[in-house]
Amino acid sequence: MQSPEFPSPPRFDDQPDLGDIKINHNVIAGIVRLAALQVKGVSGVGGGIVDGIGEIFTKKDADNRGVRVNESEDGDYEIEVRLIVVYGSELGQTAYDVQIDVRKQVMAMTGKEVRKVDVIIEGVRIPGDANQAEDDLWPDTVATD
Repeated sequence: MQSPEFPSPPRFDDQPDLGDIKINHNVIAGIVRLAALQVKGVSGVGGGIVDGIGEIFTKKDADNRGVRVNESEDGDYEIEVRLIVVYGSELGQTAYDVQIDVRKQVMAMTGKEVRKVDVIIEGVRIPGDANQAEDDLWPDTVATD
């Protein structure tokens, strides 16, 4: 507990007289990417060939491929992240862990709320398979017996 002699310093966003502090969405996307990559079971972040083609035409930053950041009218972040997961990982648990870790990291670093983190699993990668092409992460058809 803080004593009255040493009050807590004001938060950066409680200082309207000093000017605005704005954080570029590319910075938020970078935080999301790094947080997701630290989760067990995540092999990569990215949307595969579709994002790659979009990057060519829009000059989108390759480091933020697979992450979209929007800001609500209230200033809360809404995040979408596309993942490649390690074969054998429990998909639901991995996605949930990404949601929790991304939300926690973005809130800790920005001081802003994260309204939602949508996780889209784009593919599965076999660990150590150097021959597996980036865009060939999962077959187009599902094998059935």
